[in-house]
Amino acid sequence: MPDTTDQFEDEFEIDLLKLIKALWHKAWLIVLFALLGGGLVFIYTYFYVEPLYKSSAQMYVNNSSLSLDSAALSITSGDISASKSLVQTYIVILKSRQVLEEIIRKAQLDLTYEELSAMISAGSVSSTEVFEIVVTDTDPYRAEKIANTIAGVLPEKISSIVEGSSVRIVDYAVIPAAKSSPSLIKNSLIGALVGALICAGVIIVLVLKDTIIRDYDYLNTSYEDIPLLAIVPDMDSKTNNKNYYRSYK
Repeated sequence: MPDTTDQFEDEFEIDLLKLIKALWHKAWLIVLFALLGGGLVFIYTYFYVEPLYKSSAQMYVNNSSLSLDSAALSITSGDISASKSLVQTYIVILKSRQVLEEIIRKAQLDLTYEELSAMISAGSVSSTEVFEIVVTDTDPYRAEKIANTIAGVLPEKISSIVEGSSVRIVDYAVIPAAKSSPSLIKNSLIGALVGALICAGVIIVLVLKDTIIRDYDYLNTSYEDIPLLAIVPDMDSKTNNKNYYRSYK
């Protein structure tokens, strides 16, 4: 009994080779779709996607137990860990409705609480006691204004909520000189990749659905145990007709 496993493996290798050849023969079309996809995404990003700007302020979380006037104290790793854990508490306070509504009032913003909350992100800087507040906005001047308003409002709010807490400003926000997103190059490359993949996928589907036997080499290779008795020439093709009669003169 013939080994069907080897036969299936051979057929898979032949099909894979067929797909590779089909992709290679249509490489120009894949490149064309890649250029088309990249170009369309570039145009859409450049003309229709509004750029975003980021402005950030940094604050230092101080554990009040570490400082008593000017007395020198030894700081332990437990004290530092306590300061780091306060960062998450301060971020929750920052995102509270009470704090954000005061920021809207002081900065005279035409924004709702939900809109401002979506524009603000905060987190610890490299797992230290310093945390950074980042404001993302379509207007670079408003982003800087919101970040510095937060830096002015947050320490007082935290002191009134967390007993014995201390927050100091490390760095104020500045007006961003360049946009943070979108990236024209990155988006264009993604568009080119998507275009190439779509074209390659269509080619592969068409090859797999093509059940027409176009030459006798395929029969000889795929069905080695079955003898090939005859070949019917393509009499409708002028080229094949000419070659056929020339070969049998």
